[in-house]
Amino acid sequence: MRILVVEDDVNLNRQLTDTLKEAGYVVDQAFDGEEGHYLGEGEPYDAVILDIGLPEMDGITVLEKWRGAGKVMPVLILTARDRWSDKVAGIDAGADDYVTKPFHVEEVLARIRADPACCRTCKLRNRLRAGTVGYQGIQALVNGVALKLTSHEFRLLSYLMHHMGQVVSRTELVEHMYDQDFDRDSNTIEVFVGRLRKKIGNELIETVRGLGYRMQAPGMANKEVKS
Repeated sequence: MRILVVEDDVNLNRQLTDTLKEAGYVVDQAFDGEEGHYLGEGEPYDAVILDIGLPEMDGITVLEKWRGAGKVMPVLILTARDRWSDKVAGIDAGADDYVTKPFHVEEVLARIRADPACCRTCKLRNRLRAGTVGYQGIQALVNGVALKLTSHEFRLLSYLMHHMGQVVSRTELVEHMYDQDFDRDSNTIEVFVGRLRKKIGNELIETVRGLGYRMQAPGMANKEVKS
């Protein structure tokens, strides 16, 4: 998963970012509303952690602009305000959940992991429960046995599973596997796909020539997998 953290408090932003990265997520940072709005408008994020009290442009306005532009990524808002009206305003603007400051950083991580509105990977757990490949927390399983995956392999598998049955381009995979400052190289995707095929079975990830990759649901994989 790729997550955007929009928080003007430098220390809190760093704490959230470090905790999320340690949990295996790709994280981008913004420190004011205008920067956050720009990133959320142009980059594909799986979830956003958004502070309400931001300089340049407040969080409610940022969220309203995203939703007005058709952006549907789950958004968890952070607020130091204790008035119920402010929380309602956030939900009305399109937030999926909220956390009131002060809070433990681990609480935000737990919301991202466990709340279906803020964690698409959690939805996969239900969709793929009966299959041969699934999730338990941030651990990938094959027939109930935990896989030994690198962080990049896990991110690739997670994204393909979320888009099961759909063709995903190399460019799209690169955008979700690497943060903005990383030297992105689409050629490495082929290497990671090859490694995953060895670990979960060659037939589950299909190469669609000229377009990208498609993950097949367990038991429905094509017999011929192009390589």
